[in-house]
Amino acid sequence: MTLYPGQVMKGQNPMPLTPPPNSNGDSNDSWDENKGFCESVGPTKKPQTEPVRRARKVEGGIFFPKPENAVTIAVSSRVLFRTEKEQKVFEEKGVEEYLNYQALEAVNSQLRELYPESEELFDIVLVTYNHAHVGVRLINTINHHNLFIERFCMTGGSSPIGYLKAWHTNLYLSADAEKVQEALAEGIAAATMFMPEKQVEVSETQLRVAFDGDAVLFSDESERIFKAHGLDKFFEHERENEHTLLEHGPLKGFLEALGKLQKKFYAKGHRLNCPIRTYLVTARSAASSGIRALKTLRAWGLETDEALFLAGAPKGPMLEKIRPHIYFDDQMFHIEGAAERGTIAAHVPYGIAQMYSHRKSTNSAK
Repeated sequence: MTLYPGQVMKGQNPMPLTPPPNSNGDSNDSWDENKGFCESVGPTKKPQTEPVRRARKVEGGIFFPKPENAVTIAVSSRVLFRTEKEQKVFEEKGVEEYLNYQALEAVNSQLRELYPESEELFDIVLVTYNHAHVGVRLINTINHHNLFIERFCMTGGSSPIGYLKAWHTNLYLSADAEKVQEALAEGIAAATMFMPEKQVEVSETQLRVAFDGDAVLFSDESERIFKAHGLDKFFEHERENEHTLLEHGPLKGFLEALGKLQKKFYAKGHRLNCPIRTYLVTARSAASSGIRALKTLRAWGLETDEALFLAGAPKGPMLEKIRPHIYFDDQMFHIEGAAERGTIAAHVPYGIAQMYSHRKSTNSAK
């Protein structure tokens, strides 16, 4: 199975990298003003009732955190909703079958209980290239499925990247690999989303996020050594630089944001039952090259709850056991391996690995 950025997994239709004609970046075919995703199809159609908003309700009204205080995740409409006319997953199964945001809201609910006045919460910004008139359908759909999304960015065909910094975005998820690369170039943590044909069940009460190491949390320094000189030179380089910290990679800041929320739970005695859990899943081997990664995280004041050093073993079976809500990796053959096991995976198009073939036979030091 070979995939390319912006394409979904086997059994689903590919999404083009460039906007189709007259679409302003997102397909409008399924978003006409008379029918839309708010209405289910066939016998599963549900009556339209006034939704009960769960988003930010607190005593005395609805609470909206300031973007600079929240952990902001910007999501393109093509990630949240399949807008191709022939794609029926959304209508038949609903958005929460497609992306699992229940865990984010579960974290927010517990944070509000522990810190009623705090603005340090997860916040979602929906980003679309569509014009503002399409927002009616988007808003109705989100209300219908009772999602906690209140912030919209409808750019009318313009690039949304400039707005991401204004939103203080901690993570940008898109189906458009070119926009993801543009965001990374601006220093924004970003990844291209890929959905498996069949997802494994994930926790609705604990958010689980898994990261690759090099070129994701760390720079691609070590991967460059491996690509240029081979595995033996890579191990030699890591031994010689065991006490030299790795430079940061594109998603270090997102791990920091997760760690900041985790520490709020720890401060209230909830370390063992924290609703956020993070994982380092790396092909590095523990004894010969893993110690440098751990020392780097410790020096940054960061940690992952679990660290799996696979020494080159496939990542898919481990991810199937972890069942993360999302897994980040810079190499497509690891993304493919994750998808085959039902894991939602996000490709980080950063570093030297992007210059090499994405075939699964490609070896990797990390």
